[in-house]
Amino acid sequence: MSDILVVDDERDIRELICDILRDEGYTTRMAGNSDDCMAELNRAAPGLMILDIWLKDSNMDGIDILSHVKRDNPEVPVVIISGHGNIEIAVAAIKQGAYDFIEKPFNIDQLLVVIRRAMEASKLRRENASLRRQDGRTAEMVGNGAAFRALKSQLDKVTKSNGRVMLTGGPGAGKEMAARYVHANSNRADAPFVIVSSAAIQPEEMEVKLFGRESAERGTEQGLLEQAHGGVIYFDEVADMPLGTQSKILRVLVDQSFSRVGGTAKVRVDLRVISSTSRDLVAEIAEGRFREELYHRLNVVPIEVPSLEDRRDDIPELARHFIAEFNREQGLSVRELGEDAVTLLQTMRWPGNVRQLRNMI
Repeated sequence: MSDILVVDDERDIRELICDILRDEGYTTRMAGNSDDCMAELNRAAPGLMILDIWLKDSNMDGIDILSHVKRDNPEVPVVIISGHGNIEIAVAAIKQGAYDFIEKPFNIDQLLVVIRRAMEASKLRRENASLRRQDGRTAEMVGNGAAFRALKSQLDKVTKSNGRVMLTGGPGAGKEMAARYVHANSNRADAPFVIVSSAAIQPEEMEVKLFGRESAERGTEQGLLEQAHGGVIYFDEVADMPLGTQSKILRVLVDQSFSRVGGTAKVRVDLRVISSTSRDLVAEIAEGRFREELYHRLNVVPIEVPSLEDRRDDIPELARHFIAEFNREQGLSVRELGEDAVTLLQTMRWPGNVRQLRNMI
């Protein structure tokens, strides 16, 4: 990201900085007061901010803006500049999370060095966060039967959009794999893919897990929604989400913002939502266990993931794929599947679907 937001109340200064940065190949935006700055931040988070401490005719000074940025967009490095700087202000800025502090009048070469280092450090942090999020699972779809080809065709139609997708199908049918495939082939492929395991999170912990928390003892803790910013949030088995949380998720889908538990400030997020369920949500709505409005918000593009019973032609290919996978990951022997074994696998019942087949292998 080479987009730099320059915030300074002196027009000549901000225009000079922007001209120099553009000559260096960066794209720039400008703001002369706190209101314009916050408007630019809400429009899109920059790759880096150059922020003056003292802003005339503004509701907030640079330290106030810095605290907002570090709360809502902690990955954005901020370089503080000031013509009235002293060691106390510099220390306060660094404590609030500023990358560095430069006093006016500054040397342009010095500023460029700090910017390059800040952006490189930010890039490394994003790469490290991405590596931590990876769990070794791929988005490889295996099969060639008619049911599989129909599924893949439906998924391919939604990969490049931001439309909300609802995946239905039995346990173990491959709904998460389908969600990963959409993410991996989308414009958000380099952004996070975050799973909310609705059935695995205790109801009393759900809101903290989703929205994060602010407290004097722990400071600011990011929730899963914030961790997914810019990417995909996958609600696995969404029917298991508590009713109270459902109403709050509905508000997030409408506003694209929320408040952390214990906090009051709004956190803005850019998310694509994919959900899955093995239950009949229409029946769940009739029983009062699922909010109808949330269902309509999530069920924009419904896609059914076929059971293994409907994909019997794919069983030999899936079995060989799992054999190769276990050989690669665990060093187990590569064994050929005889015709009798293939026939037996294709005639068995598979109530656990692809997951059951993988466990069998």
